[in-house]
Amino acid sequence: MIVRSFKEIEGTDRHVKAATGTWESKRIVLAKEGVGFSVHETVLYAGTETTMWYANHIEAVVCTEGEAELTDETTGETYLITPGTMYLLDGHEKHTMRPRTDFRCICVFNPPVTGREDHDENGVYPLLTEEV
Repeated sequence: MIVRSFKEIEGTDRHVKAATGTWESKRIVLAKEGVGFSVHETVLYAGTETTMWYANHIEAVVCTEGEAELTDETTGETYLITPGTMYLLDGHEKHTMRPRTDFRCICVFNPPVTGREDHDENGVYPLLTEEV
């Protein structure tokens, strides 16, 4: 059994800040735990814009605080994401987040991330692996 808090991983290698300065993520469950998924608490900062494309992962996101506009870059559809709203990127959709306020969410990735990932120039996390 693993028990840990987001508070205790602040400032550790599990607390990742984007090179772009638009978000930070506390990665509480990683690939090295060997459970087949990873779990993160991510904050996207108000007034920023982040385009992402998880070509190598499926991601489920649940908003816990704030609000953001989510745009599906393929269809052009736009959604308002508020607390209690979930979105699932089950088709590897390229998408853009525009937080109206600081936007806090819980994210689950499959396959799990190692904790070292940041978005590349295409908004993609590389598919990194970890020995378990």
